[in-house]
Amino acid sequence: MSETKQLPNRETLPEALTWDLTLIFPDDAAFDTAFAEVKAEVKKVASYQGSLATGASALQRAIEGLLSVYRQLETLYVYSHLKNDQDTGNTQYQGLYARASSLLAEAGEALAWFEPELLSLSDEQIASYFAENPALENYRHYIQQLVDNRPHILPAEQEALLAGAGEIFGAAGNTFAVLNNADLVFPVIEGAEGEKIQLSHGVYGQLLESTNRKVRKAAYEGLYQVYRQFRNTFAQTLSTNVKTHNYSAKVRHFDSARQAALSSNHIPESVYDTLVTVVNENLPLLHRYIQLRKRLLNVEDLHMYDLYTPLVGEAPIQYSYEEAVVKAKEALMPLGEKYQSVVAEAFDSRWIDVVENKGKRSGAYSSGAYDTAPYILLNWHDTLDQLFTLVHEMGHSVHSYFTRKNQPYVYGDYSIFLAEIASTTNENILTEYLLATEKDSLVKAYVLNHYLDGFKGTIFRQTQFAEFEHLIHTEDAAGVPLTAEYLSERYGSLNEKYYGEAVTYDDEIKLEWSRIPHFYYNYYVFQYATGFSAASALAKKILNNEENALENYLNYLKSGSSDYPIEIMKKAGVDMTKPDYLKEAMEVFAARLDELETLLEELGK
Repeated sequence: MSETKQLPNRETLPEALTWDLTLIFPDDAAFDTAFAEVKAEVKKVASYQGSLATGASALQRAIEGLLSVYRQLETLYVYSHLKNDQDTGNTQYQGLYARASSLLAEAGEALAWFEPELLSLSDEQIASYFAENPALENYRHYIQQLVDNRPHILPAEQEALLAGAGEIFGAAGNTFAVLNNADLVFPVIEGAEGEKIQLSHGVYGQLLESTNRKVRKAAYEGLYQVYRQFRNTFAQTLSTNVKTHNYSAKVRHFDSARQAALSSNHIPESVYDTLVTVVNENLPLLHRYIQLRKRLLNVEDLHMYDLYTPLVGEAPIQYSYEEAVVKAKEALMPLGEKYQSVVAEAFDSRWIDVVENKGKRSGAYSSGAYDTAPYILLNWHDTLDQLFTLVHEMGHSVHSYFTRKNQPYVYGDYSIFLAEIASTTNENILTEYLLATEKDSLVKAYVLNHYLDGFKGTIFRQTQFAEFEHLIHTEDAAGVPLTAEYLSERYGSLNEKYYGEAVTYDDEIKLEWSRIPHFYYNYYVFQYATGFSAASALAKKILNNEENALENYLNYLKSGSSDYPIEIMKKAGVDMTKPDYLKEAMEVFAARLDELETLLEELGK
């Protein structure tokens, strides 16, 4: 009997393929020292309560003390969560992460007085402070954001209660994360050559791309067999999370959880609705692509597990991590020398944790704090998709790097709404690079197929998620119980609308809601779709060498939160309050679908 493929233990990995967290703290003892220092500083800043009405200098002191605490807290939190994520089964780092999370909640409670006290000052008094103390000018946009939020800030005592309950409010999401990443045991399935393969989140995604249909089906059914066992638990965690969002919105006097989530970045709700409307209007394009997939795969019944395998068969290209590094550097050259230098530093300074190991958090992300490197987590497999994941996360990390190097701490981060634009601009640039440099028609067809699948996953699928997320929030607000059965039926119906009549729907897909971590992120997913669409427009401007396009793009990367996201994007050249950028993205999808169909005809497919 052949051996079962197992994931390596963390301690066996080559150091060069792991991130270097000693750039944050040389060891855990240094973390402990910093932890104690921040804990003391929280008490010091808490003592400023009641002083804001005494003058401009007191306001400046409070703001700078508050920002200093959170700056140090972010470093502690990032170190602990990266340590935890590299092996979620490691109890030492579970504890470190829990300590950092607790201190964050403790600080939130102790410093919750600041916003209500600031907002107790009249507009006239705040204006007089600016006139009295020029140093406050550095914080004008920060203060204005808080003043704009005046109707939704509660009295200090109530803010303290909510802040103190932060860990409790986050419990559903944390429970989901531990269950999903550490506790679920997936079955061993049989691979294409009869080998035994241990299913994991990362391996599942790889197997769905297999050209062997039996392998795809076995992976699909094996994964959902586990989620089916825990469907009621996952329904409970998701329902509790939604209730938390709705409760928070209600007590802060918002009309809905969506309004509350979008208001923090001053995103009009119409942006969300316009996305859903434009995508629904273009669902026939997705249905056409799915019909093409059914024809090329030559199957009587097309199932959801058939939607990820390449249309041209086995991948004609693949990349080791080392090869992908070279390709990424070449592809991103149009972004200029300054951009390229940061990319080189990321690879040379071990910002990237590359391979999957036992207990490692699934998926990929970029994470960091103002005073840390912008680290990247991967779970590498030698595929084209992983090359795209690498440049995607690199887009996030370079965005973070430029922001932190060009903005003070108070504006040294960027909104979620802007985040996915930098990452997917890189994806669009990589697609153009591959289509321009690959001469083999089969390879070009594979790249086009990858682009169309990426568009399907990032715009169509994430908008489907956005529809579902808004549905469950509005249903819960209306008093509808979010049971496993209810969630599955509603998700299944929505899935059928998106993918159309070419698909034969199995019961498994109705459970997909149970395994999507982004449903715990509070109206996050729609920004993947808006971001990819805006990125399509920006990449086109850069690659066409439009006047000031690259300079405007780099300025966007440097802007952080120094202005509202919609305004930052207007300066970059895309007005996201209008549907034009979404329609242009759909036109690119249609054109590349045409191009793929032509290539396939030439190849006799």
